[in-house]
Formats: sequence, C-alpha cells, structure tokens
Amino acid sequence: MRLLIVTARSLIWMLLSLLCTLMMLSALLSPTWITSTPQAATFDNETVSYTPSLGVYAKCGKPIGKNHPVCTLMSAGGLSADSKVYPSVWKAATVFLAMGLFVMSITVCTSLVSCCIQSLFRKSIFTLSGAAQCIAGICFILGVMLHPMAWGTQRVHKLCGPESSPFYLGDCSLGLGLYVAIGSTVLTFICACLSLPAEKSTSSDKVQDKIYEGQTLICLT
Repeated sequence: MRLLIVTARSLIWMLLSLLCTLMMLSALLSPTWITSTPQAATFDNETVSYTPSLGVYAKCGKPIGKNHPVCTLMSAGGLSADSKVYPSVWKAATVFLAMGLFVMSITVCTSLVSCCIQSLFRKSIFTLSGAAQCIAGICFILGVMLHPMAWGTQRVHKLCGPESSPFYLGDCSLGLGLYVAIGSTVLTFICACLSLPAEKSTSSDKVQDKIYEGQTLICLT
C-alpha cells in the first residue's frame, strides 16, 4: 500500500530546502557581490547614473545607452578564461558553489520523494538528505570564503582601486549578492538540522495510528 505522509515539520524542511537552493542560485548569478561608488555617464545630453559591480561569475559595467545597462557574465569562456579576466580564485569559488547547488537540488528532490518513501537503501531518506545538506553547506562556505581572497587581483583593482587586497575592498563595499550567499549558507545548515525533526514527525505514533486505520493520505500538524 502506497502512503502519502505530510507533516508540518517535513513541509517546513522541504520548503526551506527549496528556498535556500533558489537563494544560492540567485547569488551565484548575481553581479552584486561587491559594488563600487555610483558613477555617471552622458547619453544624448542626458546624465545616467550607474553602479559598477562584480559577482562571483557576473559583472555590471558602464551602460551602452540610457536604457541599456550592461550586466553580463564575467567571461564567455567560463573556467578556461584568462585569470586576469576571471580570477582563478573565483573560478574555484564558482565550482564549489555549483557543487553545493547540485547537491542541494538533489535534496530538494528527495524531500519531495520523502512524502511517499521514507527510506532509501535501508537508510532514512531524511538522514541521508540531512548529511548531503551538510556537505552542500561546506561547499557553500568554501565558495563564499574564497571570494574575498581575489580582492587583490587586477580585476578588482580596476573597480575598487589599487588599495584593495584580500579581505579589504578599498573603495568598494559589500553587495546584496554576497549577503544572499551567506544567508543561503546559514539556511542550508538549518535545513540539515531540521531533517531530524522531520523524520521523527513522519514516524510518530500519530502517523502509525493513521496507518493502522487504513488511511493512505496522512496530513498532520
């Protein structure tokens, strides 16, 4: 008999797992990990203000028109790009963040499957997912910590001035993208911790009573 079990704690765990995955994806694609001071450009006698910025894999620069801001990938060549264009440290950070996202995407899928299947290879799917989320969190930490190590590269000097160095931004400031990445990393470990209460809630006495009553759709708070 196929069962569908949804509890408040398992639903919260599922939604938080999805949320922190989407947050880290947006952070990875965000061009605003570090931002420079606002600047101005003139087009057709009209002054347009813009804020140059850099992310871990994207950037925003001078617009090509008053209604055409320029935010693109740092290099179309990806990881094979010249280190002066795309710093090697940020390449490593991108790899770790992408690895963490891949693992978190799998745990989002397993959290959905957990409504129907509570074990996998004779191991609790919640425990396996929680352990995977810890691994993803470690990848996120490495990715976030590697980013400031490239603040002394030529790429950042152009944006933040020659005074910038690892862990010191010079004339720049931290942007929203970096804060989103940090928040997602914290949420990832919270999700890993919530996997245990989620497991207990789906195997509680209330759930067992519902199963003995012959119910196949079980929803509990």
